[in-house]
Amino acid sequence: MFRPLILAAALLAPTLALAQTAPNAMPAEDKVDPYTPGNANAGATPFAGTGMARAFHGQDGIRRIVETFVSSNFADPVIGDIFKGHDQVRLKRVLFEQFCYILGAGCDYTGRDMKTAHHFMGVQQKDMNRLVQNLQAAMRKERVGFAAQNKFLAKLAPMRGDVVER
Repeated sequence: MFRPLILAAALLAPTLALAQTAPNAMPAEDKVDPYTPGNANAGATPFAGTGMARAFHGQDGIRRIVETFVSSNFADPVIGDIFKGHDQVRLKRVLFEQFCYILGAGCDYTGRDMKTAHHFMGVQQKDMNRLVQNLQAAMRKERVGFAAQNKFLAKLAPMRGDVVER
């Protein structure tokens, strides 16, 4: 009568022992290094004035662009696998902060620097090209003018070296 319980306990013992010895253990390669949040991590200096923020329809427009952009990247058949396992809500938050800061719309950036944030993701140039296409589509959907899109992309372009690994 007690044999099933004893068998179950014997099977679970190694798992329980492991859980007791390292309740929150993560492999070293999965740990995120501590960082100091700040605008310096945004990867670019902000545009002067409020013209670019207005061209992107303020914080509301930037938020809509980020929503469309991130959702399309997660669903994208070409680059969607890169985003699997990532926190979509957090990504939307930090991208909004980054874009809002760079566009001069009155936000602060709290995310990591680009090199740290993309370390070991294996992003290739073709992935970056697709990502830019998705960003352009999101900006078009928000009816951001072509010149403003190009100015923003030019501001983001130098980050490529910190994102693309091969």
